[in-house]
Amino acid sequence: MENQQINLFFDKLKRIVNDKTLIKLVLSNQRDHSSELKSTIITIVEIKKGVRLNFVYRFKTKDITKNFAFEEAIPIIKKSLEDEFFNADLFTNNETIQLNIAKRGKAKIKTTRPVLKAVDSFAHDHVKERVIATEQNVYLRELGILNANYEVYHEMSDKYLQINRYIELIGPTIRELSLSDGFHVVDMGSGKGYLTFAMYDFLTNILGKKITMTGVESRNELVNLSNDIAAKSKFSSLRFITGTIAEVPLEKIDILIALHACDTATDDAIFRGIVSHASLIVCAPCCHKQIRKEFRVKNELKNILKHGILMERQAEIITDGLRAMIMESQGYQTRVFEFISTDHTPKNLLIVGRKVTINPADKLNILENINRIKEFYGIGQHYLEGLLAGAGK
Repeated sequence: MENQQINLFFDKLKRIVNDKTLIKLVLSNQRDHSSELKSTIITIVEIKKGVRLNFVYRFKTKDITKNFAFEEAIPIIKKSLEDEFFNADLFTNNETIQLNIAKRGKAKIKTTRPVLKAVDSFAHDHVKERVIATEQNVYLRELGILNANYEVYHEMSDKYLQINRYIELIGPTIRELSLSDGFHVVDMGSGKGYLTFAMYDFLTNILGKKITMTGVESRNELVNLSNDIAAKSKFSSLRFITGTIAEVPLEKIDILIALHACDTATDDAIFRGIVSHASLIVCAPCCHKQIRKEFRVKNELKNILKHGILMERQAEIITDGLRAMIMESQGYQTRVFEFISTDHTPKNLLIVGRKVTINPADKLNILENINRIKEFYGIGQHYLEGLLAGAGK
């Protein structure tokens, strides 16, 4: 790989690494789109053996982390750009440097202002005490959040923060529930299981509850991986099964969780919780498409919503606002709030519904309000309404 721009990039990289001003290096844009390796993220870490470059290899269904000394890491990065990736994005305290390699080998460097905040320390042991502890935490280690010494990888600190924030937010509500031992918790769309494992850990080891918990995921390879990690963690009442949110057969659900279920899959999950009379429904929606397609605005908002980005944001608000109101009409006291700062994840809205009693007059009033909102925006039907109507709710 001989190119003046590439050589210049690596000269800069070596200087940045030696000065310890590196925040993050991301290798991306696969040369071979059939490859399981999607990207590689490289940061500086300080471990017991000294300062190293931490490589997080992002695969479709797992992450693999390795640490390398500076002198052995640079050839590995060069080889990766020759064989696996076209792009390298170098984030530093002072600037952002982008290297783009064309298919014929010609490369270009673009330098812009810094876009990421510098870190004060690269050490793994400067972590605020959290609800989910790192000490001897097998599942966090197996999920690639901790290294072999049970220290948080710098690159995974945001994920670790997200996990703890999730438990900090939901924990008090769960403590208030009057559920007998053996209650069933279901995580719809459990993915890699980060939050599923944390919730099981919190309920069993911190609250001392006897529960059964099921993670539902459509990708069989993630189900197998999560079940292996559950076995290694000795989480005997946690299982993962393959299925879809709408159709997977389940026993009664007492607590339903659905984080980042795409578009109407969030409604499928809420519906499953409602018809099961779940005591608690927790969802973090994403990819709002259904209501946006339904918008037929002919009133004062027409000239505002002609702008695509404003239409998109308004559709998200109305979609989730109607979800909360529909849940209220079914006897759920709801709260809608920020999950975690958008600095850490753009998918940051959380809808929490706790089962309560509702009188017919309040239900009728809520349904009338829903209809007025739909009429204002020219919406025919919210997908969740259709599901409930089909079940006679």
